Amino acid sequence: WGGCVAPPTPQIRLRCQKGIPPSLRGRAWQYLSGSKVKLEQNIGKFDELDLLPGDPKWLDVIERDLHRQFPFHEMFVSRGGHGQQDLFRVLKAYTLYRPEEGYWDVPWRHLGAHPLSLGLQQAFWCLVQICEKYLPGYYSEKLEAIQLDGQILFSLLHKVSPVAYKHLSKQKIDPILYMTEWFMCAFSRTLPWSSVLRVWDMFFCEASPCAAWRSLPHLSPCRDFRVVLVLLKHTLGSSDKLKSCQGQYETMERLRALSPKIMQETFLVQEV
Repeated sequence: WGGCVAPPTPQIRLRCQKGIPPSLRGRAWQYLSGSKVKLEQNIGKFDELDLLPGDPKWLDVIERDLHRQFPFHEMFVSRGGHGQQDLFRVLKAYTLYRPEEGYWDVPWRHLGAHPLSLGLQQAFWCLVQICEKYLPGYYSEKLEAIQLDGQILFSLLHKVSPVAYKHLSKQKIDPILYMTEWFMCAFSRTLPWSSVLRVWDMFFCEASPCAAWRSLPHLSPCRDFRVVLVLLKHTLGSSDKLKSCQGQYETMERLRALSPKIMQETFLVQEV
């Protein structure tokens, strides 16, 4: 894996497409994301931040949010348990590392996909890479990056699923209304955990942001949103599917409650 920092070799890319073995996933993500290099360039930085008291206004918010970040994840379910304590330390350190951002609820979901058991420093620098390299601008106050990606997504939907595109246009449903949580959480609040892990294997494999949903064969690899397009196509992509989505409210409800079938790992990976 040491040779895959930039760019991944065809062999590693194929391995990521097939799914990284669970025993290697955490370490592989460190190499793929560049967080291992980041850690080596900043030896002692996390320990330094960890010893600081932190900003009380952010600490209070983090404390309140800890129990609801991963309510069904065994590592974080116990109030005051080791999982929650470790998560708190990583989040506090990040608010000190990027004080201009402070604490945002959304990006911390990414830590659930990164095994904290590998070490707090590793999880911290993985989070740094996610926010700085993969999702830059996603957590800014005005959300400029995600609004731009919404426009790109909608233009691609017109090519991939004209039926879904026409329906969403007719209902005047802006992409930001349904894709914000998908993108900002990188599907960690939407897909089953096994599917999330497969999506994230490719997320870290590609050099471009959000690459796990940004690459169709006939389009530039940086200009696509594969997973989102698959979900929209199989939810709103035919007249039969639209029979129960006559209005804006019904359509939004359908997008909030996606069919379990299209979110399953086997189906999703095959379609993507």
